[in-house]
Amino acid sequence: MMAGAWLYTLIPASATVLGAAIAVWRPPGPRVAAAIQHFAAGVVFAAAAGEILPDLKHEGAALPVALGGAIGVALMLLVRRLGEGARGGIALAAVVGVDVLIDGLVLGLGFAAGPREGLLLTIALTVEVLFLGLSVTTELRPTLGSSARTVLAVAGLAMLLPLGALLGAPAAGLPLAWRTGLFAFALVALLYLVTEELLVEAHEGPEAPWVTATFFVGFLLLLLLEEATG
Repeated sequence: MMAGAWLYTLIPASATVLGAAIAVWRPPGPRVAAAIQHFAAGVVFAAAAGEILPDLKHEGAALPVALGGAIGVALMLLVRRLGEGARGGIALAAVVGVDVLIDGLVLGLGFAAGPREGLLLTIALTVEVLFLGLSVTTELRPTLGSSARTVLAVAGLAMLLPLGALLGAPAAGLPLAWRTGLFAFALVALLYLVTEELLVEAHEGPEAPWVTATFFVGFLLLLLLEEATG
């Protein structure tokens, strides 16, 4: 099962490279980029609220939830601090690499919870890392110079997704309390991704009603997919 789950991680990894290729060929305008960010935020939020949160509420294990959530908050704030202090394309790439590794870990935990949860998280994170590929390419290209080197660098970062998933996969065999703590960590990581990364950057672009509406389009589409696969 986990071997098949690992293959699923190649979907968001490929989306990251696709985003990089689009960015070097024809970068999207500010309004389109903001719409993609809103849509991705809606999809990821629906995955967190619809798949991970209900499982945590039914476990009835407050201490593992508190510990896992606290570790998630501390780690994501550390990543944010590193991002704020990053200077130049290489430093930024290192911070993005940590972020991608955490995304992969969350995906591995999703498949540890079950194939349905893993599949829906794959869809959510594919949309998110597609935009990540677009944005990091814009920052790396002045440092690396050539388009080919930039796309290859982003492809290397994308391979951290399968690595993170491999690290998260063994959670399926852990005791219930450990699994609960790890899922609380995953929930915090996804919510941080929505509230402190995707939406913050999205609101730096042009504000338009249809752009904001794409958040709810993404949210509702994933909810409908959850119903269809339930």
